[in-house]
Amino acid sequence: MGVMTGEAERTSWEGPRPGLRLALVPLLLAMLPTSLGTTIVATSMPTIAGDLGGVEHLSWAVSAYALAAAASTPVWGRLGDMYGRKRWLMTAMAVFLTGSALSGLAGTMGQLIAARAVQGLGGGGVAVCVMAVIGELIPPRERGRYQGMISSVMVFSMIVGPLVGGTVTDNLGWRWAFWFNLPLGGLALALVARFVRVPSRRRQAHIDYVGALLLVLCITSLVLVLTWGGTHYAWGSGTILVLTAASAAALAGFVLAQSRTAEPVLPPHLFRSRNFTLMSVLSFTNGFVMYGAVFYLPLYQQAVNGASAVGSGLLLLPMLGSLVVVSQSSGRFLARTGNYRVLQVGGSAAMLAGALLLARVDTTTSRPTIELSMALLGAGMGSLGQNVVTVAQNSVDLQEVGVAAAAITLFRTLGNSVGVALMGTRFNHRVREVMAERTGGAAGLHQTRLDAKGMDRLTPAVRAGYEAAVAGGVRDAFVLASAAAALAFVTALLVRQVALRSVRGRRS
Repeated sequence: MGVMTGEAERTSWEGPRPGLRLALVPLLLAMLPTSLGTTIVATSMPTIAGDLGGVEHLSWAVSAYALAAAASTPVWGRLGDMYGRKRWLMTAMAVFLTGSALSGLAGTMGQLIAARAVQGLGGGGVAVCVMAVIGELIPPRERGRYQGMISSVMVFSMIVGPLVGGTVTDNLGWRWAFWFNLPLGGLALALVARFVRVPSRRRQAHIDYVGALLLVLCITSLVLVLTWGGTHYAWGSGTILVLTAASAAALAGFVLAQSRTAEPVLPPHLFRSRNFTLMSVLSFTNGFVMYGAVFYLPLYQQAVNGASAVGSGLLLLPMLGSLVVVSQSSGRFLARTGNYRVLQVGGSAAMLAGALLLARVDTTTSRPTIELSMALLGAGMGSLGQNVVTVAQNSVDLQEVGVAAAAITLFRTLGNSVGVALMGTRFNHRVREVMAERTGGAAGLHQTRLDAKGMDRLTPAVRAGYEAAVAGGVRDAFVLASAAAALAFVTALLVRQVALRSVRGRRS
């Protein structure tokens, strides 16, 4: 890594830097629109499906965001490490707001998918740049408390997002679910420009564009394989085989490029740290499960339980409420004790229990059972949350906290992408299978609004068949989520407890 000058040379903290409290509010506000960018749309998706295309396209509107975020986060982190984090945070915020505006203007599903990719490009940058700024301003032992606040914003958006998205969709139309971000994001951008103060820097270095492009190719090809395999194309078809080969070749090229460039997108030496590697796996699995919960549970509530868009948001409160409570308490526990391993083992166990219960839902599952399942799932995700980032950043030198945050964000968004692709493929397959058994096919659903109002317009036979199909698809999705949660639990057991220091020293 190149040599840094001035304040950037610091490899120790004496405490939180001056001006932190003044900077914290803009940073929290900057996270809010990007967090809402995913959750506010969740309850709008059934309506969007009816206006722009069928349910089989829903996963792509989510995958496009996650793919763009996953592919871009290492680049944003590296740019911040090299040239100063504030300017790239502001750039990422501007890109996100542009994508939000374009999403609201989309006239076809293809346009929406493209606009969501732009939105994800900026959203990934905001996430990693905010975490990097926090990592630069605050020592590891104290960081859990402050990153707990960041986590609370994400949790707040998970609670408010579905409710706002449902209310806006029911009263103003789904386009305002995207445009809602614009005034909030504009205010955050102005406050970041005015109040956030971090050391500026400029190092003589270069961005590993080859590595970034290979990473994009690898991720995109993999998601296409997982999305199309067994549905649009047979697993042994030429298209799937070519995409699989392209993903494997790109991965091999990416690994080779990272070992040969002076400024890699994802420095290989980071993975020499056992805990950093394990945090990457935990971040992946947490992202895998979280997107499935936020995306498929509102669809289940609307299609099976007849909830409105806003009603499906309210029905997520057991999961999101437990996530809030556990996230806050775990942040304080981490700051007080420094014991993150117990949080990760307990959190992954709760997440696994919740996912297993949700993998048994059907059209007759009682509401208390679903609420308990969601509460366990939320508690698990809240317990993991931001302490994964804290442990990862504690395992690298100060000048690499940006790329470390980017790597963890990358693995979380990879989990989002792979999870949505796998769950979406399995969900669509189950819907077609059940509809074929119950009604002879899925005719008439392509342009149906699959919310409560749209379901009321279906014939009783088609409606009963579709309710069973959605319940089966959601059940299959959470079977996959259970597998990811089981991997998280095994990973957490392997984590080594290392003291979080109040003053930063050498990389652990």
